[in-house]
Amino acid sequence: MSLQFAYWAPNVSGGLVISNIPQKTEWSFEANSRYAQIAEQVGFDYVLLQTRFFASYGAENQLEAATLASALAATTKKINIITAVLPGLWHPGVFAKIISTIDHISSGRVSVNVVSGWFKGEFNGYGEPWLDHDERYRRSEEFINVLRELWKNETTTFKGDFYRLNDAPLKPKPLQPPKIFQGGNSKAAREMASRVSDVYFMNGNSIENLKNQIKDVKANANGRDIRFGVNGFVIVRETEEEAKQVLKEIVLQADKEAVEGFESQVKFAGKASPQGEGMWANSSFENLVQYNDGFRTGLIGTAEQVANQIIELKKNGVDIILTGFLHYEEEIKTFGETIIPLVRQKEQELKEKAGAL
Repeated sequence: MSLQFAYWAPNVSGGLVISNIPQKTEWSFEANSRYAQIAEQVGFDYVLLQTRFFASYGAENQLEAATLASALAATTKKINIITAVLPGLWHPGVFAKIISTIDHISSGRVSVNVVSGWFKGEFNGYGEPWLDHDERYRRSEEFINVLRELWKNETTTFKGDFYRLNDAPLKPKPLQPPKIFQGGNSKAAREMASRVSDVYFMNGNSIENLKNQIKDVKANANGRDIRFGVNGFVIVRETEEEAKQVLKEIVLQADKEAVEGFESQVKFAGKASPQGEGMWANSSFENLVQYNDGFRTGLIGTAEQVANQIIELKKNGVDIILTGFLHYEEEIKTFGETIIPLVRQKEQELKEKAGAL
């Protein structure tokens, strides 16, 4: 199967790096609509809308993900729109209805990314309980099960530890069952992915570490078909030296206070797991300047180098490349017009080589 390509929507202010380096990236609806239209024209398959309600890592302004997804559904034609959601701040019955509505607006182009939560301040601020680490994943799993029951059944009765439904209807149903995406690095996250998720998103990492994560999730999946995505921040320049210099400047101009605040929050959340670590346990200051470890994936260099690295990711089990950029307006277009065709060419070469064996 061919690789698929996604990008993070910059629907919060500050772009995709916690840095004071100048970025040609806007967070407005108008900008995000423009980026999505460019992306679908140049070959991207998905856009992922992040969920944030309070300012964190310098993101002072935030457009709510599901609301923006609905608007983008009406201004795009092909791209699949993944909206992130925080169980605990949404009831799954309400959210199932929202997603079904967006599915109809988009003619079947909506998916869900279930985020179990790392930012305690949002829950405290809205007066909602902050659950222990593994309990947050148990709640997310129930949330997913309720979504699927509502999308499938005429009426749904559900008696769980977190949610109760009594003969609840949902009409109209989605045109097709929306895909469920999920992230997380802990044991609880990986086990949940193996049971209920369609796609498991991984933070940026080395190929060896990614391969081990994929192997672990597959081992517990009992034959379920799960796809795997990885986050990668893309810096493509004429030479490798130029690309590495851009990375150096991003880190040199990092917002130190915001990065350290983010580090404190995510490592606090991870330490609450029984294993004492979470998604960002081994992330350095430099890694956290791109808040999903995107530098670690190695999509930094010339077009040829980046395409080759993407092919290596594919060889080791990655199905979806989730990208972020410094200058969205121009770099989404460049990636689609330069990198995606290169990757397609290399995929064809791999296929021909395999057929010749």
